Amino acid sequence: MVNLGQWLGFLVVAVSLYILWQIRQVLLLVFAAVVLANSLNLLSRRFQEAGLRRSGAVLLSVICFLSTLIAFFLLIVPPFAAQFQDLIVLVPAGVERLNVWTNNLSHFVPPSISAYLPNLGSLGEQLQPYVNRLLGGSFAFFSSSLGVVVNILLVLVLGLMLLINPSAYRRGFIRLFPAFYRHRVDGILKECEFSLGRWIVGALISMSVVAVLSSVGLALLGVKAALAQGILAGLLNFIPNIGPTLSVVLPMATALLDSPVKSLLVFVLYIAIQQFESNLLTPYVMAQQVALLPAATLLAQVFFATVFGFLGLALALPLTVVSQIWLRRVLIEDVMDRWGVQHQKRLSPSFVPQPSDAAVAAVTSETDLRPHSLPTEQTETGPADDPSIGED
Repeated sequence: MVNLGQWLGFLVVAVSLYILWQIRQVLLLVFAAVVLANSLNLLSRRFQEAGLRRSGAVLLSVICFLSTLIAFFLLIVPPFAAQFQDLIVLVPAGVERLNVWTNNLSHFVPPSISAYLPNLGSLGEQLQPYVNRLLGGSFAFFSSSLGVVVNILLVLVLGLMLLINPSAYRRGFIRLFPAFYRHRVDGILKECEFSLGRWIVGALISMSVVAVLSSVGLALLGVKAALAQGILAGLLNFIPNIGPTLSVVLPMATALLDSPVKSLLVFVLYIAIQQFESNLLTPYVMAQQVALLPAATLLAQVFFATVFGFLGLALALPLTVVSQIWLRRVLIEDVMDRWGVQHQKRLSPSFVPQPSDAAVAAVTSETDLRPHSLPTEQTETGPADDPSIGED
């Protein structure tokens, strides 16, 4: 029989999930602020290791961040905006020329094959509903509630507030859990912080290298608006799998205005850059980062894009990094693994075979995705000492 307390608990959980679903876009902005605060906190710790106090390290980190932001908008944005205006004219013209070549080619091939030749006009019409579905949710939120600028300022201000006093916010979040589980949650948060820090550093390096290589390569090939398209390639590299695929469309369409050979050379250039980035650069700069399976990353992108829209797609990788840590530590290790141990004695040995030590070691080594130097295996069951949790 289910008693009244269990029904009330189920009702509270259901109502909480409904509220979280209704404010999911706000929660995503909060997560973006956490990612920003974690990045600046990583930089401030570097300054602390050099001998600065916490307050001075945080101030210097904020100054470096704001200086980089101002320099980007003063040095990069004006030429990018000018060249992007050219892209608005060049890309449709390149697509139209490709349609003309496709129509001319259809006269020289058998009718059975010409039916399968691509028609970019009809393809764009077919993709339009999916693009609107992907972008609609996020764009509607940004445009109808407070505006793009206000939301960006919200992320910046919230990120800086989290950076100034992270221990207080960490202790407040940990207090949401039962006392016996708070040390475990603190260890999980440290693991998430470490993994996000490693991923952020690697992502920034990869984006910068891809942007520079793309701009230089397109300029050497004589493609118009090379700087703007190189920066777009670097920014889209933030979104794995999908971003690099989208980044090649604009330069190929622009190169079509000159010749099909140049468009093919652009395609080869981007393939070479992505091979260098995925096979050499990323493994080097993310050697200690949490490894993500390609299929899991792609499925996570589809899921977060469906739930959160374009902003969820952009933050799919950090969301995946954090989600997999929480699922592994809480659901698998603390619930499912212990549930099996507690119920083994009640079941027949024939139905519950005991795994060998080698099998347990193999599973542990296969699923342990964090660095071994990170102390996260805390399984204390006694009451946590709240004031000491999350201190820097």
